[in-house]
Amino acid sequence: MSRESVSPQRPRWFRHLYVWVLVGMIAGIIVGFLAPEFGASLEPVGDAFIALITMLLGPIIFCMVVAGIAAVRDLRKLGAVALRSLIYFEIVTTIAMIFGLVAVNIVRPGSDLRVDPASIEVSAAAEERIDAATGMHWSDYFTQLIPSNIVESFATGSILQILVFSVLFGIALTVVGEPAKAVARGVERLSTVLFTIVRFVTYLAPIGVFGAMAYTVGAHGAAVIAGLLKLIATFYTTSALFIVIVLGGVLLLVRLNPFHTLRYFREEVLLALGASSSEVALPGIIRKLERIGVDKGTAGVTVSAGYSFNLDGTSIYLSLTTVFIAQALGIDLDLGEQLLLLVIMLLSSKGTGGVTGGGFVMLNATVASTGLVPVAGTMLVLGIDRFMSECRAVVNSLGNAVAGLVIARWQGEVTAPSANAIMSGRDTGATGDEHDDQHDDRPAIGPIGATTAERSSQ
Repeated sequence: MSRESVSPQRPRWFRHLYVWVLVGMIAGIIVGFLAPEFGASLEPVGDAFIALITMLLGPIIFCMVVAGIAAVRDLRKLGAVALRSLIYFEIVTTIAMIFGLVAVNIVRPGSDLRVDPASIEVSAAAEERIDAATGMHWSDYFTQLIPSNIVESFATGSILQILVFSVLFGIALTVVGEPAKAVARGVERLSTVLFTIVRFVTYLAPIGVFGAMAYTVGAHGAAVIAGLLKLIATFYTTSALFIVIVLGGVLLLVRLNPFHTLRYFREEVLLALGASSSEVALPGIIRKLERIGVDKGTAGVTVSAGYSFNLDGTSIYLSLTTVFIAQALGIDLDLGEQLLLLVIMLLSSKGTGGVTGGGFVMLNATVASTGLVPVAGTMLVLGIDRFMSECRAVVNSLGNAVAGLVIARWQGEVTAPSANAIMSGRDTGATGDEHDDQHDDRPAIGPIGATTAERSSQ
């Protein structure tokens, strides 16, 4: 019997990864509320899962970008991808920051707190993060793009530095030509091995998400949430509106179905939410973009660069939280001062991608750069940063997935009908291998669970 004659069968609900991630997330929340001390003690479980994924990010980015550039052989196409990506990133992150500013000025979540700046105490742990941000010079945002030691960049997981090196390496392979083909093939085969490892690790996602959520709720429970509930609600609502209006609108402009897109990347969204980290979604986003037909180089460059230049969730967080702190301290920022904040945030939101403490460090860098708000005021949101981080991770991940789709559509690499058909789960009339990959009877673990057959069909 030919492969084409095999009737497609969807995996049963309990064989989908996202179902078990949801179960792990709900179980973690319950444990965190009912047994806070035990939930807080599960932090190593979530951290271990995140570490298992992030240890592979550097090599995966390197392999994807290098293999993609070597396959393209047209450096002008690479330049077009990079230019279009940067333009898209700048426009969308600016809109995200404006969303945050508009929301915080309408809702004014900090106006009722009336905190005395002199009463704020800075903990030792927070002081380290504040020092990391306030010690940054404007030139650091540019010099950190260039790795001084590429081995160190891989060891520390500096995505942007790895991306710069990968682009140079891929261009060199293209220039060398025939003698470098064996190297390009080796890199391609290495990426197959790396994604197989990621597939193994992803089976642990429900356990990792359970530990991360139990820790979040147990260590930063209801008391902390209640005190700043208005800020959290404002941030989550603004982020949801941004996803619906901006990301949904962008997808419609390139004739892609927003609902099918969200369905297609649901595993990545849930992983980012449960693990409170957008990095865990990166391998899956790249692989799923490839599955639609996005060129390896386009997927690798766009998504990898997006994790430093296209942090939509972090952009909303920065603008909203900075003005919230000013409101809580009784500081009235006029329009000119808020526009100054916007300009500074356009730089600071893209310059600390490799700094430990991510969003909170970016917040401190922004506040310290202006002098409009006391840096110690960031302590007001430190207690709920973990809850804010979960939402940031979701928006950042989804924003980069959308960016990869949009750039690929602009490049003419995928058509709207075929992309919508694949993302909706309909039979696209593809080759037998692809058909089997979508409907086989193995556990449906989504993006990160790409099989050998899927890779060979691509």
